[in-house]
Amino acid sequence: MVLLDPIPLHIVLYQPEIPANTGNIGRLCVGCGAELHLIKPLRFIINDRMLKRAGLDYWDKLTLHLHHDLAEIYQAYPVQRIFLCTTKSDRNYTSVRYQPGDVLVFGPESRGLPEPLLQQYPAQTISIPMTPAIRSINLSNAVSIILYEAVRQIAIPPIVS
Repeated sequence: MVLLDPIPLHIVLYQPEIPANTGNIGRLCVGCGAELHLIKPLRFIINDRMLKRAGLDYWDKLTLHLHHDLAEIYQAYPVQRIFLCTTKSDRNYTSVRYQPGDVLVFGPESRGLPEPLLQQYPAQTISIPMTPAIRSINLSNAVSIILYEAVRQIAIPPIVS
């Protein structure tokens, strides 16, 4: 197993709906040292058994923050380092040069991030390429794809020849 130093990244779930996804994402965050931020309202209670089951015995190791709204995130972190993960962007998530402290924001499973937010910050939107056969991929899968690309870029410096 390759051991990894904690990577200071922030995963934000805007009004998450499915406890199992949130639990899986919490486990991912523990696995790479990222912090998890949940924006209210949540569609489940924080001690939901499905949430804890998905996070297994790692939930107590998670750095978790609860926020009343997304404005708290925009006040706490530089706007240019907040990335809005959406299917409504032409910018590939791999085109970003991720840095420690970056914030990755994901919308709720049923509707994604609010359109006015995406229109307000179009330069901050990123997307995972996929075929037109589906609307989107599972939220915890999307988080793992983008989070581990950021981890890869930060933890493994590029080879310079």
